[in-house]
Amino acid sequence: MSLKDSCAPALRRYPLAIIGAGALGLSFAARLAASMQVAVVARSAARAGQLRAGVMVGDARFQADAHAPDALPEADWVIVLVKAADTADAGRLAAAMRPLGVLSLQNGLTGEALRDAVHASWPGEDSPPPQVEQGITTEGAFRDGDRVTPSGAGDTLLPPGFEAVAELLSRAGFRARVEPDIAAARLAKLLVNLAINPLAALFRVPNGALCEPPYRVHLDALVREAWPVLHAEGLALDEAAAHARVVAVARATGANRASMLQDVIAGRRTEIDAITGVFLDMAARHGAEVPTHHAVFTLVKQIEAG
Repeated sequence: MSLKDSCAPALRRYPLAIIGAGALGLSFAARLAASMQVAVVARSAARAGQLRAGVMVGDARFQADAHAPDALPEADWVIVLVKAADTADAGRLAAAMRPLGVLSLQNGLTGEALRDAVHASWPGEDSPPPQVEQGITTEGAFRDGDRVTPSGAGDTLLPPGFEAVAELLSRAGFRARVEPDIAAARLAKLLVNLAINPLAALFRVPNGALCEPPYRVHLDALVREAWPVLHAEGLALDEAAAHARVVAVARATGANRASMLQDVIAGRRTEIDAITGVFLDMAARHGAEVPTHHAVFTLVKQIEAG
């Protein structure tokens, strides 16, 4: 046995694992760890060691049961909370953990890409690959230096077949439930992301500020342009309810720094392609004019390039 192998965490099967040790992943893991064993998959062995030593999540120090990508345990269920660009890598890691199911709670529409990655990497023919679906969450968290700050309790909706995960989340205090019409719910979450994330990133303000002048006019324009396209795709909200949903989420997560804002501040690649880019493709299919979405997409891409 090599020194590297002897220092690796002991492998065992967990009821739940989280792939993604960003702000939201650590916020989820810290709450879940109070009621169960939960594995956290970090981006590297060094980062896993840092998380095992402890990180501040809210007002408490959280010592994560963290694992490196090359020393993975098995898990019954896997929640994916990585950036959209890392979906394929997360799918390969999830497959190696031999789960019953893999749940994306990512921004954008990533379920199909995650499913393809998991199924392509499934390690054996002795059992069928797991169910892979995308749910939604409006929980908020942001990183302030080395500290993770939860910034708004939201709802977490899961696809049918993930009742066991909903139970685990509920036991840990999350507002979680299975949503039979998860496709429509995903479109409602996409609407929220389309309106809040790019504006927060461009104006560098927390979510709640977008409900007030001078930002509110832009928020309303993005919702007004997005609603006909998303409604045609299956969004169950009427236009007034769509506006109300976006404003309610922005206010409920008022102190939150949207993930796209966090990426811009840190100089990282954003998820604009998986959010607004996906929507622009939808709009093109429907022949819809969405100039405000084109404008924010172009501006965020310029910031990324700079």
